[in-house]
Amino acid sequence: MTTTALAARGIRKSFGGVEVLHGVDLDATGGSILALLGENGAGKSTLMKILSGDYTPDAGSIDIDGTVVSAFDPRTARAAGIRMIYQEFQDAPTLSVAENISLGRLPARGGVVNGRAMRERARSVLSLMGVELDLDAPVGGLRVGERQIVEIARALSDDARVLILDEPTAALSQQEVDRLFTYLRDLRRQDIALIYITHRLDEVTEIADRVQVLRDGDVAAVGPVVEFDRGAMVTAMIGRTASSVERPLPVTIPEGTAPAVEFRSVSVPRAYSDVSLMVRPGEVVAVYGKLGSGSGELVETLFGLHTPSQGEIRVTERPFRPKGPAEAIAGGVGLVPPDRKREAIFAVRSVAENIAVASWRRLADAGLLIRRATEGRAFAHWYATLGIRSRNDPRQEMGTLSGGNQQKVVIARWLERGTPILAMIEPTRGVDVGARAEIYRSVRELAGQGMAILVSTSDYEEVVQLADRALVMSRGRIVTELTDDHITTGALLTAAGG
Repeated sequence: MTTTALAARGIRKSFGGVEVLHGVDLDATGGSILALLGENGAGKSTLMKILSGDYTPDAGSIDIDGTVVSAFDPRTARAAGIRMIYQEFQDAPTLSVAENISLGRLPARGGVVNGRAMRERARSVLSLMGVELDLDAPVGGLRVGERQIVEIARALSDDARVLILDEPTAALSQQEVDRLFTYLRDLRRQDIALIYITHRLDEVTEIADRVQVLRDGDVAAVGPVVEFDRGAMVTAMIGRTASSVERPLPVTIPEGTAPAVEFRSVSVPRAYSDVSLMVRPGEVVAVYGKLGSGSGELVETLFGLHTPSQGEIRVTERPFRPKGPAEAIAGGVGLVPPDRKREAIFAVRSVAENIAVASWRRLADAGLLIRRATEGRAFAHWYATLGIRSRNDPRQEMGTLSGGNQQKVVIARWLERGTPILAMIEPTRGVDVGARAEIYRSVRELAGQGMAILVSTSDYEEVVQLADRALVMSRGRIVTELTDDHITTGALLTAAGG
């Protein structure tokens, strides 16, 4: 028999006079996994921060094990066994696995850390999860999936009863995803209540028991997962019907068109071997591969982040061997990296500055001074062209935009510079369904204007919706090429498995 570990009723929250949650209910039930869905800006993060005690609701109640809690704060949430695993790791990279599992509550005796007790705690919880890790290894040296497990182990060792996971598979390989799901099913059998936030709809039917969808601060749908197919989930999230996975309209590249980018038998040690490909102006070529396939490193090489040990790269039919990103940019290549927060955006700077940063030399008066009005004009143009959703204020801090709109700004940066070749890695990671569709539309329009676009992605549906041609990578090699209507989810998954 399942029990409701946490019940939120009528939760309301406003920021700056704007209400972002309009009386939301949510139940977290022991021995059950609730998939929480919604576009960026739907209110998921705000609701979870309220449940974890970081925000105080303006109205509503939170019930823990049948008792209404009047003042909910981080201490109350912790005492109630509510733990949140954030998408961005909250660990200490230089400390060991054992130290991270006890982070914030190291066992001590007489002011001295009890190393034996700390290691025993770590060993016990990892054994419970069926995981073997080197307790002395620095967490920063672990694989992404292993760091995720350490985060969960820390929560479990602190008697978690309600576990909230925010996009836990965003950076995991399929093998790591499978392993994580095994752990989550084990936790469900231990009567732990799990709230699973994701944009990957195929995961919902695989791991969840119930589905709840937020849209614009309201509950748009809730019920058993068996009542939802992909179309129903998407419709609930965006408020309109959406097709499943559609191919873009076919494009015709004139015969004899010279490639904008060409790889000729290129190899990078410990990443990929003997890769040949080309991308022509007006074409979107996707390299599909799971984490570790080499697809990401392949695209990074074009931006000067890896040095080939053999082979040749040519850009506009000339040899291209950039020693770093600066030379790649000068050669006409722009990059949209997979981790926009760490690798692409300047979160505390304005949106206008983020757009103009790659074009300052051109935009500056006499090459020395760039004026806000000049940045503002660039912002206004791309704000309208790409449909960036913000306050329409060039001075708005970049970090306040949703993930999808941050991604649009990064794309606008290279368009403002006039970059003819765009390299993209996981372009819609952590981006909601509606924003994904807008990004896909923008990318297709850019290709239609003659830009050559090379995309690395582990999302097979993304390949189907975006690519004119698809190259499948496995274990560092191109294993097949698909074109036109042969680009299907089944063909991609079959080839990648090989």
